[in-house]
Amino acid sequence: MTEQVRESLPTQPRQLLNKVPEAILVFWVIKILATTVGETAADFLNDNIGLGLTGTSIVMTVLLGLALVWQFRVPRYIPGIYWLSVVLISVVGTLITDNLTDNFGVPLVVSTGLFSVALALTFWAWYAVERTLSIHTIYTSRREGFYWLAILFTFALGTAAGDLVGESLNLGYAVSALIFAGLIAMITLSHFKFGANAVLAFWLAYILTRPLGASLGDLLSQPTADGGWGLGTTVTSAVFLVAIVGLVIYETVTGHDQTEYVMTHHTDSNQL
Repeated sequence: MTEQVRESLPTQPRQLLNKVPEAILVFWVIKILATTVGETAADFLNDNIGLGLTGTSIVMTVLLGLALVWQFRVPRYIPGIYWLSVVLISVVGTLITDNLTDNFGVPLVVSTGLFSVALALTFWAWYAVERTLSIHTIYTSRREGFYWLAILFTFALGTAAGDLVGESLNLGYAVSALIFAGLIAMITLSHFKFGANAVLAFWLAYILTRPLGASLGDLLSQPTADGGWGLGTTVTSAVFLVAIVGLVIYETVTGHDQTEYVMTHHTDSNQL
């Protein structure tokens, strides 16, 4: 067979597995729970265990690194590994902002701006290289790297922006949670009702789940004198972790959040 004949034959499509879950309702529930744990677990390790901010940061960064190595090595989306990585990255993202604020005295307005720029640059580089920001095509290590870097910055940005709004407006935990929930609802409505870009809507909602989860975590864990329900970080973290584990087991058994095979030839369609 000549080279010309071989080139004229149709390329057989390959099937590649997406490495992240579908953004269905259970995805968002677990994400908000994980975000809440990121807030309360960081406080628990810092204050209750006595590791301090620096010690907590070191321990959680090492654990996150190990989890991400595991996540990158598996060939497909596995709920337990994926959500373990999300919980740990939520804690580390929170700690990054806390370190800048508490240890280095960086104002929240500055850290909010810095993380906004960092996230924007991540998306720019991701799209410049891959021509898509879709979460439905995370099937290469490079795309997965961009994905997790973006997630890290969304948690750090959500922490900084949420704390900035909370401290500037002094609205209280419950009102803050309602505001962020309302913004997420507006984004959801703009997508499903008015056809707003799915990728943009996803990432905006993803960022806003961080301050929403933090507000819920503070509402449940902080003393009643400070406007919370007084459950404490230990009880709040434990309850939410149990809920996460239950939902992850459910998704592992049912496979409801598993993405279908991605059909591709030499390149994908590169659509948003």
